[in-house]
Amino acid sequence: MQLTIALEKAIAQQARLLIQRVQLESTDALPKNEIIDIITTIAVYKFSTLSREEVEAMLGLTLQETRVYQEAKAEGREEGREEREAEMLKVTVPLLLKTGMSVEEIAQQLNVDVASVRLAAQQNA
Repeated sequence: MQLTIALEKAIAQQARLLIQRVQLESTDALPKNEIIDIITTIAVYKFSTLSREEVEAMLGLTLQETRVYQEAKAEGREEGREEREAEMLKVTVPLLLKTGMSVEEIAQQLNVDVASVRLAAQQNA
């Protein structure tokens, strides 16, 4: 709780001390990695303008192992997949429409929803 209301200058030091304390002590309530995840999540949100490397140096740990990092990485992968799919549809749909295929047939062949095919067709109209 202290981290959420602490001044920015004190957060780094408090977070680092809390992480060290969690790593040294045994806890019955929550697993250590969950507590560290909570601390790092607060720090990442408090220092959203800093790079991952800067936050890692400040906290003295690697963020790649934390849940917040894994979730952000998964979101980035999903966004990238969606962008690639949209680009593929933008190029492919007009060509397939020219061959006489229906929107529904294109959706089925490309394994995408009909709405995505319609959107790609409208963007190219």
